[in-house]
Amino acid sequence: MIELKGVHKHYPMRGEDVRALRGIDLSIHRGEFAAIIGPSGSGKTTLLEILGCLSRQTAGSYRLRGELVDQLNDASLASLRGREIGFIFQSFNLLPRLSLEENVQLPLLYQRVSRAERRSRSLDALARVGLRHRASHRPNEVSGGERQRAAIARALVTGPSVLLGDEPTGNLDTETGMEILALLHSIHLGGGTVVVVTHDLSIAARANRRLRMRDGHVESDARAG
Repeated sequence: MIELKGVHKHYPMRGEDVRALRGIDLSIHRGEFAAIIGPSGSGKTTLLEILGCLSRQTAGSYRLRGELVDQLNDASLASLRGREIGFIFQSFNLLPRLSLEENVQLPLLYQRVSRAERRSRSLDALARVGLRHRASHRPNEVSGGERQRAAIARALVTGPSVLLGDEPTGNLDTETGMEILALLHSIHLGGGTVVVVTHDLSIAARANRRLRMRDGHVESDARAG
């Protein structure tokens, strides 16, 4: 599903070259639930941005479902990202003036999917996360956990190959965070590929693979069982 070879990422900052990633070799297979953990500044978010085609590496190669991402122009990269990758953010990133259904439809709108199909697929995605009955509500009319469920529905609505999460339980209380973790686990059990950056040890414990990063390297890579 995902293959990185010799990936480096450098940032110019105040006249210095900051090395965020230092030669990452990584393969993630279809159906894995991988948690990326490590201290702040270890390169976790930078790695996730590259996996999500939000940033390009300085050196090395990245293949997604066999396609060499490095060689794509910006338009092709955006198309690949919209087609193959679903994102879940810590801050939900829902538009406050739109209903949950309209928020979930947004990725399909960008793909020029017909109105009838957008509605059908968005309601199916909301039903999948237990929010069909909240479809007409706006984000400020539902709880934080329901907002994150809607964000997950939006990530799933395009049928992506991989679901990426950046601290998906970071803004939630413990009980609600466990509900979101259970949902991510069910997506994994259903055959979905899930990769999350997290400080939440309960997520790391439920993942079937744990990647610990330090100083831009993958320090350890452990699989459950």
